[in-house]
Amino acid sequence: MVGTFRQIIKMEGAGALMTGFGPTFVGYFIQGGFKFGGYEFWKKTLSEYVGHESAVRNRTAIYLIAGGIAEFIADIALCPLEATRIRLVSQPGFASGLVSGFHRIRVEEGVRNGFYSGFGPIVFKQVPYTMAKFVVFEKALEGILKSMGDPDPKTVAPLTMTGINLASGLIAGTAAAVVSQPADTLLSKINKTSGSGSPMARLAILAKELGLRGLFLGLGPRIVLVGTLTSLQFGIYGSLKNLFGATGAEIRKA
Repeated sequence: MVGTFRQIIKMEGAGALMTGFGPTFVGYFIQGGFKFGGYEFWKKTLSEYVGHESAVRNRTAIYLIAGGIAEFIADIALCPLEATRIRLVSQPGFASGLVSGFHRIRVEEGVRNGFYSGFGPIVFKQVPYTMAKFVVFEKALEGILKSMGDPDPKTVAPLTMTGINLASGLIAGTAAAVVSQPADTLLSKINKTSGSGSPMARLAILAKELGLRGLFLGLGPRIVLVGTLTSLQFGIYGSLKNLFGATGAEIRKA
């Protein structure tokens, strides 16, 4: 990975490492708000709908459904920015930045073909990714707390709770990276160039060309990246929830 960074800097300059940073930051900032906020909203809504006892018994299903709904909505906002990011990275000189790239795609290819040709694969990538991320996080959190005597998280020291969230997030990120790797590979391929045929038909062709090994190419570095980022996400998110007292959506035995 370090060798790759050095090669890019040598051939294209240090600035090449920041290509696509604008749409990446904006897109995932917006998506993160929809994802984490939406997950807590739907988790609380579903728990209240089925009742506390039923929610405790069926909490895994609630985690999966809440994560899936939240991610689907978030992807509607993310997809145009992700398409712009991939085009900026894969086609140097395509545009000078986020706004100009966004405008060029809209004018030349239209909203549906330009921005949402990758919506199917991004949903297939992100929805399983997020469902796995949240459910594994919740289960890892439960397991760690259980090993400590199953205390109420509100009674655990803040620094200790942050460490638990970081560890649970690392486990969740690793699982999510493995689950979503094939779809992530396909998404990158389908967004690099415009092509004829429906997105699903193009996906089928790409999957056949790549094969199983090709779909999981680059999994190691992605586990490191996603695991680290997810750990930090849950560490920060857990701290913010505790800071603002936003823990009403937690599903625990009475």
